[in-house]
Amino acid sequence: MDYGYSKRLQSFDVIVIGAGAAGLMCAMEAGKRGRRVVVLEHNAEPGRKILISGGGRCNFTNRECRPENYICSNPHFHKSALARYTESDFIALVEKHGIPYHHKTLGQLFCDRSARDIVDMLLGECASAEVDIVLGCRISEVRKSTEFVVETSRGPFSSQALVVACGGHSIPKIGATSFGYDLARQFGLQIAPTRPALVPLTWKAADATLWSDLAGIAAEAIVATDSQQFREKLLFTHRGLSGPAILQISSYWTPPVRVHIDLLPGAPIESVLEARGNRTLKNTLADFLPKRLAERWLEHQRLEDLHDWSVEPGGTEGYAKAEVTAGGVHPDELSSKTMESRKVAGLYFIGEVVDVTGHLGGYNFQWAWSSGWAAGQAV
Repeated sequence: MDYGYSKRLQSFDVIVIGAGAAGLMCAMEAGKRGRRVVVLEHNAEPGRKILISGGGRCNFTNRECRPENYICSNPHFHKSALARYTESDFIALVEKHGIPYHHKTLGQLFCDRSARDIVDMLLGECASAEVDIVLGCRISEVRKSTEFVVETSRGPFSSQALVVACGGHSIPKIGATSFGYDLARQFGLQIAPTRPALVPLTWKAADATLWSDLAGIAAEAIVATDSQQFREKLLFTHRGLSGPAILQISSYWTPPVRVHIDLLPGAPIESVLEARGNRTLKNTLADFLPKRLAERWLEHQRLEDLHDWSVEPGGTEGYAKAEVTAGGVHPDELSSKTMESRKVAGLYFIGEVVDVTGHLGGYNFQWAWSSGWAAGQAV
């Protein structure tokens, strides 16, 4: 439907704010149940975060989704939705649409062609369910009396149910705002403190002097805080450390906690010394690490510290580079089965705006599908 501005109140059963992963999933599921649904999206196109994810290939789920792959201030909250709409359910939807995909590593599933396939699939399902999607729609006010009224640049909309699926702070260049959190506060809901997650860490000044010119060098590592550890690739950058291992641990890191890095996972120092023979230690260590990193390490660090390089990050690269936002609408405010507010009947929050943060590797998309599906069955 082509929406210009209309002073006439446009009535629906369900209004979904946000045409991202969670919002489109909720809308299509509600539409399948015969609900009259409209999705309001302030961007000029739907699914922008889906389109840029996974290097444009969209890591749309993970074969091994478990509750422990998520961070939440209530460790049981996300279990219900994830159990009721699983990764197998979403994979079945992808296969129904004939979208080719592949397994990359650690359970991660990617589109063979393009993330556009996932967006087109969701839009196709919405069209079949007669869901209206209004793009370029800026919201100026939300209020509730007997029903919700949303004032927008395309005129006023009303509904009995309002679903907030507009994401978090991460990646503002594609339209991220604080709108979802502001709306939750407007209706008296508690917000768990937000911070960038799955984000590169930055050097302190002294470490930058030592390491920043190694930008581009990668190594397998175990990266740990007191509460968690991950074994994946680590990447040196001009500004700090990145790569999958760092992105993972960033979700658990808060200043001034130190990050502990094992640059020789599975290779004891003794094995380096045994492999030395008549060669220099520098040349021997280059069998285990990239050459420039091996040289720099021996210039400034002790060999034994390779198993416990203690780094105090200066900070993170912030929401501009964060894949997701940790924190959000507090789970104690919502029904774990339906995502409905416990305080305001008919008000739902789904996806990234909720205080549920997945690990790197398709887990956040699965939370979007699962929470969107759960709300879609209830609205």
